[in-house]
Amino acid sequence: MRKPFVAGNWKMNKLAGQAKALVLEMLPGLRSVSNVERVICPPFLALMTVSDVLLNTGIGVGAQDLYWEISGAYTGEVSPDMVKEFCQYVILGHSERRAKFGENDDTVNKRVKAALAAGLIPIVCVGETLEENEEGITASVIHRQMVAGLAGLSKEQGEKLVIAYEPVWAIGTGRAANGPVANAVLKDVIRPALAELFDDLVAWNVRILYGGSVTGANADEFFQQTEIDGALVGGASLKPSEFVAIVKAADKIS
Repeated sequence: MRKPFVAGNWKMNKLAGQAKALVLEMLPGLRSVSNVERVICPPFLALMTVSDVLLNTGIGVGAQDLYWEISGAYTGEVSPDMVKEFCQYVILGHSERRAKFGENDDTVNKRVKAALAAGLIPIVCVGETLEENEEGITASVIHRQMVAGLAGLSKEQGEKLVIAYEPVWAIGTGRAANGPVANAVLKDVIRPALAELFDDLVAWNVRILYGGSVTGANADEFFQQTEIDGALVGGASLKPSEFVAIVKAADKIS
């Protein structure tokens, strides 16, 4: 049985003091659920604060990105070792990074390898745009992102991954994909791609999340699906009661 996994991506929201207050508000609810891997991903400048609050709570901390070089003349970037100082996880390849900051499958691949080399657990995002979905090329787009983004990894590295399927047209729009449709992408595209890259056992064991307008109200629909192991939550992760409700819904999987 794959352990359910729920991560909250706060994106570019909350100052350090606000982040501390938000975590403290949701902490009692999060600590009440032990069968779900719970991760908070605040902005870089709040990582130290959030990691201090979550120390010894069993709740993980993740960054929202990293650069693949260890150090050097890369103004504005954050290295894997800098992330590792406060985090256990890192989100990579998010559609907003791809669309707004020039990320592509090759740079995602470099980041994934750098994160793994640093001992971090990558949460690797894949997903199609509305146009690609309407053209009926979802499967080819996701397969390309998987094969190129994870190229060159060993079986042992593959076992450490978490994959997040986030249809771009559902992120922050309130227009979530329905459970069966999302489940079909995981079953027919993502797990077969993992088997192609690694083997059937890795494909079975890797946790795959759904992301895109997940709320406390619709989480059950997704978590009832056989292939969906949790969620990468955006806007709802900034609302303590909503995020805790999603985590509790994931607890029903186990």
